[in-house]
Amino acid sequence: MGDFNLALVIVAVVVSVLVLLVSVYLLVNYQHPDDANQAYFPKLVVVLGLTVAVLSILMLPADVANRQACRKAVYNGACNLTLPMRTLWLVVYIVDAVLVFLIIPFAMFYYEGDQDKSVGKRLKTALIWVVASAVVCGLVLGILYGLVGKVDFTVRHLSSSVETFPNSFSGFSSGQPCISGSLPRACAASTAQASSLTTWTMRATFPEYVVALTTIVGSVLFTIFGGVGIACLPLGLIFSFVRRPKAVITRSQYIKEATELGKKARELKKAAEALHQEERSGNKGRKWRKNVKAVEKELLLLEDDMKALEEMYPQGEKAEATWAFTVLGYIGKLIFGVVGLIISIAWVAHIIIYLLVDPPLSSFLNEVFIKLDGVWGLLGTAAFAFFCFYLLIAVIAGEMMLGLKLVFITIHPMKWGGTLMNSFLFNVGLILLCSISVIQFCATAFAYYAQATAAQEIFGHTLQSLRGIKYLYKYNVFQYGFVALAILTLFYYAIFVRMAKEETDRKVPALKLICGLPCK
Repeated sequence: MGDFNLALVIVAVVVSVLVLLVSVYLLVNYQHPDDANQAYFPKLVVVLGLTVAVLSILMLPADVANRQACRKAVYNGACNLTLPMRTLWLVVYIVDAVLVFLIIPFAMFYYEGDQDKSVGKRLKTALIWVVASAVVCGLVLGILYGLVGKVDFTVRHLSSSVETFPNSFSGFSSGQPCISGSLPRACAASTAQASSLTTWTMRATFPEYVVALTTIVGSVLFTIFGGVGIACLPLGLIFSFVRRPKAVITRSQYIKEATELGKKARELKKAAEALHQEERSGNKGRKWRKNVKAVEKELLLLEDDMKALEEMYPQGEKAEATWAFTVLGYIGKLIFGVVGLIISIAWVAHIIIYLLVDPPLSSFLNEVFIKLDGVWGLLGTAAFAFFCFYLLIAVIAGEMMLGLKLVFITIHPMKWGGTLMNSFLFNVGLILLCSISVIQFCATAFAYYAQATAAQEIFGHTLQSLRGIKYLYKYNVFQYGFVALAILTLFYYAIFVRMAKEETDRKVPALKLICGLPCK
């Protein structure tokens, strides 16, 4: 037992260091050249946020492994030697909430501040905004906690009279399991009257309440972005392969398309200069912000068109090799798209047959993970972690798709070697906010596999019994919304299949979405 716990601690430390190194690697390779050797504070926040988000996902498999340390315990104190998962969960999610609602907004306000102002003024402005936000959030949390920060557990009240201890146990059987012989099965809880059900109320701890409310906010975003992304992510990769360039275009075609893109670039430059003049004059109303977002979207689409044109007409001494890698890249997208489609279908099917149908038709993926654990101890845990990570990736894909379709959603694209720190901070904040909901969602969806864990206690019992919030989970509001949006996104793709085929015939699409769909 002690050896198992020691090994678990060593694995946890090693994984934490690896996650930190991977976070630094992603930052270095995704950052924009303009941010090189500067913006160190936002970079530190990005690395910390990515590390916390990934570790929070990995904590659920660790929680399952931690539970197994107590499975064969022969004495009551054995479980006291395991990792304090309940405390770790609360610490991680309090840090998560502080990053999302305080530190990341401060870093974004500072980074996006007027560059003409001094560092002190930018810090002052960012601090004012964050302090004001913190005061408002603190007041809301305090008022809600004081009024409805209680947990209502539904329990069955059972009682019985006192009987003399018998001298012989020969009279007990399946038909008569109780001491009293006058009332057969009088001590069985299953025969208790409905009136024995009652509500046991207790006040939740403040950290648990903060985690709960943060989970609700994240669940709304997770339902919208995750529901769209679970269908958008694999279908976008498949559509990208279907609409891939079939052959290298001629030089004359390249010049023609490049000229058109040059005209569009000049138009966008004029529009950006006009908006910059309006900003200097102080005219920054709702219409100005709407126009800024529209220009940002058009610029992003123009960059995609330029990339598509470069793929169709590779240049340089290694043009043939570049074209070969382009073809292999699209084949890879097809493979990952098919694999992702299988995972998405498995997710939606599992939600329907295990969560939405009462009683569940099957434990489905729970049984799969358990059988994989039987093959090799960490195989089921690895598969479980992969399914959780897939949901996070789907959230990012859904946010990108809706950001390109809806004007009121700001785009923050992640590009290799071209991601500004404000986009990095926004996406890290989104990942952190949704990671809590992903864990809660996975703890519910895989309740059979993750039973008797600290996560189940926090997200399964306390959260789903919290006053005012429990009805969202009692009636599976988020699960129904997730599945509904996934199906609507699938229909959206089916409707635009013909338009996608028409786009394939064009050399350079005028507008392209991150998920591969055309738009007008």
